Amino acid sequence: MARERIAERPTITRRRNPTMDLARRRELARRALDGYDSGPDATTRALAAAWAKIADAAGLILVEGLSDQIAVEAAAAGRGRDLGAERVVIVPIGGAHAIGRFLAELGPLAAELRLAGLCDVREEEVFRRALVAARVGSPRTRADMAEVGFHVCVDDLEQELIRAVGATAVEALFDSQGDLGSFRSLQSQPAWRGREPERQMWRFLRAGSRRNLRYARLLTEAATDRDALPRPLAALLDQTG
Repeated sequence: MARERIAERPTITRRRNPTMDLARRRELARRALDGYDSGPDATTRALAAAWAKIADAAGLILVEGLSDQIAVEAAAAGRGRDLGAERVVIVPIGGAHAIGRFLAELGPLAAELRLAGLCDVREEEVFRRALVAARVGSPRTRADMAEVGFHVCVDDLEQELIRAVGATAVEALFDSQGDLGSFRSLQSQPAWRGREPERQMWRFLRAGSRRNLRYARLLTEAATDRDALPRPLAALLDQTG
């Protein structure tokens, strides 16, 4: 009878505390960006910090922005690499169209340093022309660019990472960070309802600069754990090793 009475007791559901949930999300966001400046003009400051290291560098990795820098650093760390000790400097140049100006300012060092980099597919031609103008090889095709160390992400690094991790695992990652509810809200918006999950995820990441920076690290770590780094990112590290 005692067992029957216990079995008849109603299930008690613990109410969620929205304040604690928000505090937890903020703490997770802080951890994901630990060590990074994510405030206004963060990319400008990161570029200045990179310039200060170039004189002693053995190689440079040129990327479009801060989220790309975070992803490259996370991927290198996941492979046990210490780019600082290797004197390899990651340079967020501040957008693809800054590549020509950066290489011009680099001057003769462009020929002395090992150069490598990443760009989005829509900026492939911008990078290619700048490399030719700076006499960093004479790439005519995407394969030629890869030969001189520059790799193209289709369509961008965020999409490469989403594909590498997989939609189901990305959704689980959103959930672990307290972002699944916000993602569901985006999915229900008329403009995004019924679209491919990967495209919805890309838009969600792009909806906020800090979110994009956080998930640059989180998605790269997830891809590394699965031994599934996107091809451009893996090739970049292979060439700079």
